[in-house]
Amino acid sequence: MLLAKAGLLDGLEATTHHGAIDLLRAVAPRTTVHADRRFVDNGRVVCSAVIAAGIDMSLHVVGRLLGREVAEKTARQMDYPWEPTV
Repeated sequence: MLLAKAGLLDGLEATTHHGAIDLLRAVAPRTTVHADRRFVDNGRVVCSAVIAAGIDMSLHVVGRLLGREVAEKTARQMDYPWEPTV
């Protein structure tokens, strides 16, 4: 919500917790809000919907920065059943 109120999501895609989707849409009318996605990487901001989705998002960022192999190794080390979306 802070990013939305600051206008940093204007013209971008985002998501949030299912209980706050309507609030995000109200606060950020110039943002495409996805209620059906666990996380969104719009190229500028990466945001997630809930706690487990935050883990998925974090592994996505690891993959983006260090490569998919490192992200997969990290997920295995955590014993986390990560399934990359990209």
